[in-house]
Amino acid sequence: MSEVTAIIVAAGEGRRFGFSKQFALLRGKSVLDRCLEMFEAHKKVEAIVLVLKDVSLKKEYLKRYRKIVAVAKGGKRRQDSVFSGFRQIDPEKADIVLVHDGVRSLVSEDLIDRVIEAAREAGAVVPAIPVEDTIKLVEGDEVSRTLDREKLFRVQTPQGFSYRILKAALDKAKEENFYGTDEASLAERIGKKVVVVQGDHKNIKITAPEDLKIAEAFLEG
Repeated sequence: MSEVTAIIVAAGEGRRFGFSKQFALLRGKSVLDRCLEMFEAHKKVEAIVLVLKDVSLKKEYLKRYRKIVAVAKGGKRRQDSVFSGFRQIDPEKADIVLVHDGVRSLVSEDLIDRVIEAAREAGAVVPAIPVEDTIKLVEGDEVSRTLDREKLFRVQTPQGFSYRILKAALDKAKEENFYGTDEASLAERIGKKVVVVQGDHKNIKITAPEDLKIAEAFLEG
């Protein structure tokens, strides 16, 4: 049996936010709950692995979400948390693995669809949106050069991978004690081509209190 499993990473401490931002309320529901509800409702996602800092919340989430098959304890860094969640996946069942930030609560059904389909075809995929601002490379306090924004994109989650590719990428990084900025960078590092699908401007990452106001405006719109 092949299935799509989503690893939802929600183990951050929220130091910049002031508290764990995944538990901040967004129009009456926590940021994390809104995120989980999207994957719970998606017809192509069969299983969810939730990664939390506090695993004492395990029973609560297992009771509320039918698709959650495991709750893993988060690690010191995000990549450690992803690895912890990945270890909970049944390799006999897993086909496609999605890795998603638990603080991206406005992820859409269409975006999840695009990532799943592209991951089935290519093995490694990221959703991304073009950079709209002029980007400059700065060294010290001087501009070194202006980068071509036509080639620059802001990468989002969920990122999608075949189980085999993500396992190889995570294992290699762990073996060499290498930390990347995202899972796609780990796949790139082992020579895998990562394709890009259209992201979603509403799929923002809640990292600061003002982001909640932006998310609320999207919900109202």
